[in-house]
Amino acid sequence: MFKSRDKIVVNLLLENYVCLNMDQKNFVVSYQTFKSLNELSASDQELCLKAEEALKSSYSPYSNFKVGAALKLSNKQLVLGSNQENVAYPSGLCAERVALFTVGAAYPEAAVQAMAITAKSSNFVIQKPVTSCGACLQVMAEFEQKQKQEIEVLFYCIGGEIIKVKGIKNLLPFVFVEERLER
Repeated sequence: MFKSRDKIVVNLLLENYVCLNMDQKNFVVSYQTFKSLNELSASDQELCLKAEEALKSSYSPYSNFKVGAALKLSNKQLVLGSNQENVAYPSGLCAERVALFTVGAAYPEAAVQAMAITAKSSNFVIQKPVTSCGACLQVMAEFEQKQKQEIEVLFYCIGGEIIKVKGIKNLLPFVFVEERLER
């Protein structure tokens, strides 16, 4: 029969064994940074400015935090989206998903090639690019999977830095995928 001291020793030995046999893996995240819009291509500049334009339709009376998204599609269409809040907070929707779901409903055959996201607040100055939440990243990842093409994402801080990422796996390396649920 084990005494409690013996159980502790056995547990410590097992923990050390597990740690010695673990396989350490690392992710490499690839992205570019730009100090201003002037450093971007004309196409990327236009997309960022369209995301800024999308801020006008934001409905954010509770947070006063406006988010705008602009998507460039393979059929040359530009789709805008903005965050939409609701007094029942979970009922709101982020700008990225508003724009992506619009693409799914209005242009189901078009691929999303690139998107720009920006934000603005009347309560404080935003000093660095605002990135997408996990729910939006998951939706973006599924769009990539469905269209078999990576999406280029620009996180644009108005008057400041821009982060450019190619492919959602650089943002969400452990994306949820379950092949048995696919068609």
